[in-house]
Amino acid sequence: MPGLIAHPRQIWFSVAAVDMRRGIDGLSSHVQQVLEHAPCAGSAFVFRNRAGNRIKVLLWDGTGVWLCQRRLHEGRFIGPKPGEPCVSLTTAQWEWLIAGVDWRRLSSVLPAGLQA
Repeated sequence: MPGLIAHPRQIWFSVAAVDMRRGIDGLSSHVQQVLEHAPCAGSAFVFRNRAGNRIKVLLWDGTGVWLCQRRLHEGRFIGPKPGEPCVSLTTAQWEWLIAGVDWRRLSSVLPAGLQA
């Protein structure tokens, strides 16, 4: 259903792999304690498992919390490089990520004036 999930203000991708058994409460706690963000501020938070074949997305839409999961049957989701606890993704990078494409390469294929 189009428009079912609100468009987040910002998309954050957690660098460290997380246990995919975690639910809304466990991931919300991770957002607060490890990523040092407010889970209810309207941002989406993306978490990847160690194998890289699953991601979970946590999003507060003002009414409740969405927890979505995507699994690739082949290949893996490319995670951010180690350094900060999380990195911000553009909408274009997000679309590449969920398609299973290396979203970090997006800036190298866009013309200089159109970089995300």
